[in-house]
Amino acid sequence: MRHILSWLLATILLAGCVLTPAPTPVPTPAPTPSAAPTTSAGAAAPSPPSTPPLAAGDLPPPAPREFRAAWVATVANIDWPSKPGLPAEAQRSEALAMLERARTLGLNAIILQVRPAGDALYPSALEPWSEYLTGEQGKPPQPAYDPLAFWVQEAHRRAIELHVWFNPYRARHSSAKTPQVAPHLAVRQPALVKRYGDQQWMDPGEPAAAAHTLAVVADVVRRYDVDGVHIDDYFYPYPVTVPPAPATGGVDVPFPDDVSWARYRLGGGTLARDDWRRNNVDSLVQQMHSTIHQIKPWVRFGISPFGVGKPERRPAGVIGFSQYDKLYADVERWLSEGWLDYLAPQLYWQINREGLHFPVLLDHWVAENTLNRHLWPGLFTSLVTQGAPLSQRAWAAQEIIDQVQLQRQRGERATGHIHFSMVALMQNRDGLSSKLQAGTYTQPALVPATPWLDDQPPPAPTLRLSARRVLIEPGAGEPATRWAVWRRLKGSWTFSVLPGAERSFEHAGADRVAVSAIDRVGNASPQHILSLPGAAP
Repeated sequence: MRHILSWLLATILLAGCVLTPAPTPVPTPAPTPSAAPTTSAGAAAPSPPSTPPLAAGDLPPPAPREFRAAWVATVANIDWPSKPGLPAEAQRSEALAMLERARTLGLNAIILQVRPAGDALYPSALEPWSEYLTGEQGKPPQPAYDPLAFWVQEAHRRAIELHVWFNPYRARHSSAKTPQVAPHLAVRQPALVKRYGDQQWMDPGEPAAAAHTLAVVADVVRRYDVDGVHIDDYFYPYPVTVPPAPATGGVDVPFPDDVSWARYRLGGGTLARDDWRRNNVDSLVQQMHSTIHQIKPWVRFGISPFGVGKPERRPAGVIGFSQYDKLYADVERWLSEGWLDYLAPQLYWQINREGLHFPVLLDHWVAENTLNRHLWPGLFTSLVTQGAPLSQRAWAAQEIIDQVQLQRQRGERATGHIHFSMVALMQNRDGLSSKLQAGTYTQPALVPATPWLDDQPPPAPTLRLSARRVLIEPGAGEPATRWAVWRRLKGSWTFSVLPGAERSFEHAGADRVAVSAIDRVGNASPQHILSLPGAAP
């Protein structure tokens, strides 16, 4: 992804739910021994005449909401698997280690790259197995298993969402070493794939190439229980320049789409070439959004573009690369049209970076987000280093922590963030993971709800006490994907999130518990509040 292109790095250098904080312990009166279970949707349900009404301290505070995610990149084995050709058991072991780190850290989503270059990290009739998985394109893992099904199952077992990340156009990455094989598009329909620099790209101007990408995405959405579909910043490729180096110069090599452009013009097309290219990308984004929701209306569609907007709409003083003019990505239009459910602009610069200040760029996207879609900026966590002099390419852990706090200060206008990438959190660079776990992520959080997809809450559960455990009986109707659980111990409420498959939890000496069902898009049911008169006060 993104920062592995040397050109992009040079360009960047040249250019130079709302989370509710961990609740303050609220002193509450001692529980009334005769208190009966009640249901509540922000307030307790009417109690029987003999039961006193619940006091304010008997109700838990609102559940915290924040999207906390990390990208897991498979291209060039950036994150997973650590190298190509590992035995299946080693691949699964590495995946479990990442998911466990995500769980203990406090993340609630993983964005897994499943199509780095017209290939697949899962069994597919449309594209070959990725060499980044098995060491050879087209070769299945040994012994056979389905990596994507494994990731989905194990993520959900830990109450973590799994979003699948596709590169919509790249056909071969510069790090690839083995030959392409059928059913790769470059083998089946080579006219649709163009060599550009040291990579290959599906031509966005070829309708058949776009149709193939849509078919790949639709296939995954149909077959897997994923929570989201995600594409990143590679639309038309970042320009290759001649001569290829210094960051200050060079002439862009034109993308080789003369054939598809000529066909468009001969067919009566009237758009200028740059507008035609933007229209090609717009069309794919719009169709991807509608295709996903036609298959499974609850699956969210997210895009992570380059973090600087089109030149004429930038804040004063912002400089740098124009994705609108070079990648043909009209991100502001996608937001205004509502063709996505979340935007994760790659804000890969420091808070005080001249010309690219993190908070200034964040506020730009806040202002552009007139439909109030989710805004979850991407953070360049992999620039955190340890033991090296700090610079624009070497950050202290505190930079990321401060960026999270700036995002939180925007309240409901920016309700989460995504780390690039998981490897930095696995390595605990500069103690970042420890600091996040001990402070920034002390309290778990639910993913913010997506009411424009569905605003109907699931049925409330019923709670029963059994020895040291509280039993959860799901309500009839829409199943819960997670349970939001509050426990009151010694007058203070603590929050946790359980996977929907769980049916009980330890009350851990609480005198009162409250549980809500959470559905696929984050809606919360009314709470069932249960008094535990036999528990320790």
